Amino acid sequence: MDESQLKLYYETALDLTRGGGKMIQEHHNKSKNILTKTSSVDLVTETDQRVEKHLVSSLLEKFPEHKYIGEESVADGQLIELTDNPTWIIDPIDGTMNFIHGYPNFCISIGLWIKKKPYIGIVYNPILELMFTAQIGKGAFLNGNCISTSSVTELDKALMLTEFGNTRTPESMSMVMENLQRLLPLTHGVRVCGASALNIAMVAMGGADVFYQAGLYIWDLAAGVLLVQEAGGFVSDPAGGKLDPLNRQVLVASTEELARKVIPHIKLCVVD
Repeated sequence: MDESQLKLYYETALDLTRGGGKMIQEHHNKSKNILTKTSSVDLVTETDQRVEKHLVSSLLEKFPEHKYIGEESVADGQLIELTDNPTWIIDPIDGTMNFIHGYPNFCISIGLWIKKKPYIGIVYNPILELMFTAQIGKGAFLNGNCISTSSVTELDKALMLTEFGNTRTPESMSMVMENLQRLLPLTHGVRVCGASALNIAMVAMGGADVFYQAGLYIWDLAAGVLLVQEAGGFVSDPAGGKLDPLNRQVLVASTEELARKVIPHIKLCVVD
């Protein structure tokens, strides 16, 4: 990848992300038109749709040869297809439930993947003004300051993050609760914050030590995994194998040693 070309991609995405953040700020404390997708806890607002349209149309106008995967576009019928082509992977508002309630823990997540590898990652919380950025081989940053994962290697010293997900089937809830029952007594603490991309970014900055989830999508992790990698952390699937971004499961940790201690306690299941 030509460095000047990657810089152009990055600067364009960063500028568009800031623009999307302004759109979110304008609607944060206003009434929202809420639509239901797959369940009563899987929701979308007009702001999600507007922000995604802004990002996708602007990126494709600038880089017409690129592909994209957008959460709301997929909800409208677009297929999820990750090829070797440069592909922008977009979640316009990760943490829509939080956004609806005015709880300020949500973000825009944009990743650029080329040949099925992450090259750019941007996670932006426009309410708390947290701008996480990474380019391959250049480190990870929060508001322009270099960040790194913690050095925690022991479970009893680790702050763990996870999510309940958008599925409320008995099988899914049983898996979630069993994992919590196994891990909570072993860790320093467990948090459920409602936005997977921000959870991954928290591991990258050392604010948490490990995050795992089953049932998320590629747009939930596409930006964050590069942040963790560039911050010196460990990324895998929850069984410790190579991450498949389409497999809907992820584990990120401050260190591989910590990850290997978490893995035996995570119960895996097939997610729909």
